[in-house]
Amino acid sequence: MRTIASCYSEHAIKLSDSYCSGPSNRACLSPSLIPSIQKAVTCIYKARLSDQKQFLITLNWCNNLVGQGFSINFSNDLSSSSFKSNAVSQQFRNNRGTRTFELCDSRIEVFWDLSRAQYDSGPEPINGFYVIVLADSELSLLLGDMEEEPHVRKLINGIPVAKFCLVSRSEHFSGNAVYLTRVQFCDTGTAHDILIKCSAEDEGSRNPVLSVSVDNKKVIQVKRLRWNFRGNQTIFVDGLLVDMMWDVHDWFFNPSSGSAVFMFRTRSGLDSRLWLEEKNLTNKEQEKVEFSLLICACKNPG
Repeated sequence: MRTIASCYSEHAIKLSDSYCSGPSNRACLSPSLIPSIQKAVTCIYKARLSDQKQFLITLNWCNNLVGQGFSINFSNDLSSSSFKSNAVSQQFRNNRGTRTFELCDSRIEVFWDLSRAQYDSGPEPINGFYVIVLADSELSLLLGDMEEEPHVRKLINGIPVAKFCLVSRSEHFSGNAVYLTRVQFCDTGTAHDILIKCSAEDEGSRNPVLSVSVDNKKVIQVKRLRWNFRGNQTIFVDGLLVDMMWDVHDWFFNPSSGSAVFMFRTRSGLDSRLWLEEKNLTNKEQEKVEFSLLICACKNPG
């Protein structure tokens, strides 16, 4: 009898280790391809405290007319609370602070320091910063690369650590139809370069083709995109099943909007493993949370 895994393998694309573990930290781009500009990034983290309380922590990084800024929102099934921190470019180097408030009988403390933050082309800092969230004196989120700084160690050393993980990431782009990002699909996996490109099938042709590459390997190609404007495909990454879905309807039939959506979503529990014959999955594997990457792409006319 055929296994479920063998059935999936006929219709899904597997990325070999030679592609997934290479040293490159950027996808290979032709000099003529200029990636679209990343305008905003939203990350949603799930935190579970020792008393089983759960929170969703939403962190937004954005560029706006007054400069770069971020906001954090906390929510559960009952209520939500949020604060925002925005700074113009002249004041951004001094952008640090703390905030404390109550949420459903829990004490939430937020500490952040972006005074030495460095950025690539997007609104999200890549190093020289930290964002720390404490919920009921438990470390519920730690971002950045400054955990060895004395004042940061003083904040986090010796306190209980809640279980927290990234469950969703959304990125908003504008520009041409070339989108480049980097993502890690699971805690134990490596970071992967993802390149999404929409271009003519041949020189001078008006037939657009959608291609998706992971770590410089083309894994999906959709021809006659005008008629295949919605669809999905499955790939294997880090031993996980990842569903890739696209919707570019508005690129062709609603030019005033001109936006498209691409989603990469992992599968949780038993459905998340490549080799489903392995029956003895640990509780940790069975409880894995689905992760999704959503790319909202606004293509300039022309």
